Formats: sequence, C-alpha cells, structure tokens
Amino acid sequence: MKYRKQILTLHKILGFATGLVVFVVSITGCCWAFKDEIESLYSDYKTVEVQDVPLITVTEAQTIAQEVFPNNHIHGAIFGKPNEAIQVIFYDREPEFYQDVFLNPYSGEVIQVNDNLSGFFPFILKGHIRLWFPKEFGEQLVGASILLFIFIIISGFLLWIPKQRKNLKQRITFDWKSTTRWKRKNFDLHTVVGFYICSLALILAFTGTVMSYNWLKYVVYKSTGGDKVAAFIIPENKSGLKINDASEGLAPIDQLIPKLWKESPDVENYELHYPESDTSSIYVEVSKTAGIFYDSDFRFFDQNTLEEIETPGIYGKYEDAKFADKILRMNYDIHIGAIGGIVGKIIAFLVSLLTASLPVTGVLLWYGRNYKKDKKLQVNQ
Repeated sequence: MKYRKQILTLHKILGFATGLVVFVVSITGCCWAFKDEIESLYSDYKTVEVQDVPLITVTEAQTIAQEVFPNNHIHGAIFGKPNEAIQVIFYDREPEFYQDVFLNPYSGEVIQVNDNLSGFFPFILKGHIRLWFPKEFGEQLVGASILLFIFIIISGFLLWIPKQRKNLKQRITFDWKSTTRWKRKNFDLHTVVGFYICSLALILAFTGTVMSYNWLKYVVYKSTGGDKVAAFIIPENKSGLKINDASEGLAPIDQLIPKLWKESPDVENYELHYPESDTSSIYVEVSKTAGIFYDSDFRFFDQNTLEEIETPGIYGKYEDAKFADKILRMNYDIHIGAIGGIVGKIIAFLVSLLTASLPVTGVLLWYGRNYKKDKKLQVNQ
C-alpha cells in the first residue's frame, strides 16, 4: 500500500538522521544501569567506626568542607546512619565544578574527595546526555534525536504489522535454517527484536525525553490531572527576623538533622541544602528507599524557627502526592529501571542493549537491499 511506502521512507530518513545518537545513548545507558551496584564494590571509605561521642553539627560540616574548596559552592550535605560518612556536595554550574568531600561524622576528618566529573561513570553520563559535546549543543542534539526516535519506534511497529495474518509467525520467531542467508537473518534481527522491545524502548525514550524538555513535562503533568506547579520550588521563610535559640547553644539549622532522625530513624539518609539567603528556607530531601528517588520526601523548614513550610510545587511529602505528581516523580526511576529493583535494572540493561542493535541492523538492511539493486544493474549491463 502507498501509506506503507511513505511510512518506510519516513522510518529510513529518521533512522539515518538519529541512528548514531540512538546507538551511543543506548550503549551508554547499558553501562549506567548498574552504576550503584558497581560503585558499592569500592566504596569502603563511606563506612566509619561508630563512636560514643557527639556527631559534628551541620554548620561544622559546612565549615570543614568549605576549607577544602573555599572558592566553590556547597550544594548540600548527606547525613546517613551513625556508621556512614557525611557527604558534602559541591556544585557550580559555570565553570562546571562537581566534587564530594566525605567527612568522619565524629571527628570531622576529611576521609576522601571525589571528582564527579572525571572517571568512567562521569564519562558515560556525558556521552549519554550530550554525546561528549558542549552541554548547550549536545543536550539539544540528544533530546531532539530521542524525540524523533519515538516516531521511529511507532513507524517501525506500523511497518512490522504483516499484510496477511498467515505471515504473523515470521514476524515473531526466528525460523532459521542452515540455508538461511545473512540478509534474512539481519531482517529478522531488526523486525523480531524490534517488535519484542518496542514497548519498553518507547518507555525509556519517552521518559528520557521528559527529562530533556520542560514543555513535555508540563504536558504530561497537566494531561494526567496535575493541579500544582510542575517544578521544584523552595519556599521562602515565614519568619521575618532571625531568632537565636539558646537551646544547647545550637543554631536552629544544627538542631534540624537530630530532630528529624529522632522523628524518623528508619530512613536511608537526610540530604540537607543550606539556605541560599537569609530569606530562603532549609530544604531537606529524605531518602526512604535505597536506590530509588520517587518516594523521597522533600521538606522545607523556616531557617529561624524550623517551622515546616509547604511548597506549591510537586516535590513535597510523598504521602501528599497525587497521581499526576507520582507520574513525574517516578520518571527517572522508570527510565533507569530502578522502579523494578534489580530485575527492573536488568530489563532496562537488556532493552538498551537490544535498542543499540537496531540502528546497526537497520543500516545493514538498507545496504543489503541497495547492494542487491546495484548488483542486478551491473549484471544487466
């Protein structure tokens, strides 16, 4: 039919335009899938011996870490269990600077400094989100290519649908014999593999595109019934004056983490973000489950009174999240497969690996057909 030829033309044009990007993004996605599990094999420095002495305060951790990088901005600090080091995170957008300083929570000793912009996994992440190009160009290239890849998946499925029902078996099985030629095998690798992974590849591509484009994030949120602001918003303080609390001689911010641990001792950790100004609130991300992010609580406290403040954005307490809020909050965990635990990561790994094969088999499919035509022309001449 005529429409199938038009779809095939579109499929090939988009495939040639985005094939290399899809291949690189898929391969780097495979490498990223088990990042946490691999890094845990050589992260003994994150564990410390528990001591019967007071922990250093939030302010002391800030002061000690700032001495390591006095000219850089502290993004936040992660306070874990009594046997875990404090992780102080430094991040500057321009020029880009992203390093972690790990402190002994009892003595304040600097245990280790990690550069999050160098090494294997940072290299892989740069390839995945921007193909190692400068950020402004690379992120737009990857975002646009994966958006087009969604249309490639849809067009590929339409082309996969057999014209006759009797041919359905050929589209879902590898019926190879010893005499089967490589062109037929390559065709099956492209169509059969493409059919089995298309739905999951579509999910990975779509969730990745949501992270690339705020307008798509807004569309997804509103179309699923969201009524909040589809953004991360740190509210302002409610109190106008700075109040010094003489309780144990501690500033309000230094009382917050012990207070939270006392209220909820079973969480994974608390990531505290120091206020950017005298009027902004303290933001604390409460990690409840290791390896996933969607069920974290995002809590905001007046920096003078520690009164909890509600945010107009979707990132607040998980128990208050509505269906549309949860959809966006789950987006990253779905994208990396963490939503399904280790099984989900294995599935994401395999789907990414097989997705990487599609541009390769697609090019070989095109080459085989065109080479065949050229060969016939040479014979006729």
